[in-house]
Amino acid sequence: MTILTRRAALGAALAGTLAAPRILAAQGSPTELVVHYPMPAFFKDVMEKIAEEFAAANPGLTVRYTAPSPSYEDAVQQVLRQGVAGGLPDVSFQGLNRLRMLVERRLPVDLRPFLEREGDVAAKGWTPNLLGLGQVREVQAGMGFASSNPIVYYNANLVRRAGGDPDNLPTDWNSLIALAGRVQALGDGNSSMHFRWAGDDWMFSALLYGHGGTMLAADERDVAFNGAEGLASMRLIDRMVKEGRMPAFTVDAALQAFYAGKMGIFSGTTAYIGSMQRSIGRDVDLRTTKMPVIDAEKGRLPTGGNAAVILTRDAARHEAAWKFVTFATGPRGQELMTRGTGYVPCNTIAARDDRFLGSFYRENPLFRPAMEQMPIAQAWYAFPGTNGVRITETIVNNIARVVESNATPEAALGDMANGVRRLLPR
Repeated sequence: MTILTRRAALGAALAGTLAAPRILAAQGSPTELVVHYPMPAFFKDVMEKIAEEFAAANPGLTVRYTAPSPSYEDAVQQVLRQGVAGGLPDVSFQGLNRLRMLVERRLPVDLRPFLEREGDVAAKGWTPNLLGLGQVREVQAGMGFASSNPIVYYNANLVRRAGGDPDNLPTDWNSLIALAGRVQALGDGNSSMHFRWAGDDWMFSALLYGHGGTMLAADERDVAFNGAEGLASMRLIDRMVKEGRMPAFTVDAALQAFYAGKMGIFSGTTAYIGSMQRSIGRDVDLRTTKMPVIDAEKGRLPTGGNAAVILTRDAARHEAAWKFVTFATGPRGQELMTRGTGYVPCNTIAARDDRFLGSFYRENPLFRPAMEQMPIAQAWYAFPGTNGVRITETIVNNIARVVESNATPEAALGDMANGVRRLLPR
């Protein structure tokens, strides 16, 4: 948690940049675009392929990537620092829930004029819903590049040994938790399950939204997650620990156990599919399902992922930057991204046309659950003000207390609500 604390301190130090950010571009030749992206474990190979094909399709233009950031939180803090000190890249890929922080500091170039010039953008695969991923208030801050929602991964071999049916995997939390407990009872070093609760508030919001809840009140002046939906979510995490026998693993430890065939169930982003396929051993028969949702009518799931943001204020570089953004978020760029990661494409042509991913989804069942959940996906909540990272830390710290059996769901939720209230803008 000390990393989040340091990030929070940095965010506070940058709080005064809203009034007059210093906009300087990173060094690059007129034909070389400087581009920044996060999470190389997911995106490094994809970004290299996109740069290669972009350069081939646009003679005279090349892409130079800066050092990638390990997470979305690191990515936004890096850009905020550069907004003060100088050296902003031409284009940056930023987490969808952090776009609000950038817009509040007036860093992104509004892309509405570029889209208007394109004409019928829906015909090019950018529908209003997909464009909405990159919108903050009235600003088109970015273009959705990779979207995700939470799914459940199973090792069918352990499911069979625990008496489950890999062809009829759980569709509700009660059945999932019961199966996890039976996997744990197998012994021989096997672990039951992992719900990727650490790092950010995304998976907590999956439970909260799945119960029909919301993070804050409509006026954003008080928390709303401390009602019946939030309490049910925290109690569900407590049941994962007590009934499902979920160990207090880090995400990396849980992934390593799953890769090695020693964990039965892993719940997390669909973006893990690519790394799962590359990393699992012979003892893993990988299956995926949709994330259980409690409220069939109001239940939703959060949309994670990132958007391509133009940061350079040099008008002479805008045309090249826009060409890169539209290539990365166009059909071919989205095909490369999806095949290489497991994220859901942000372009309808890429998703439906057999020249790109239409046949891919029919032939690759692991990727289908995330696509099937898109109708109930909603935005990953972006907290107002300058304390977004500290709010995330508060939520994660209190979930940790439940996972580690150091607090009841009721006590942890109450402390979480009080802590977040103190960090909201007044």
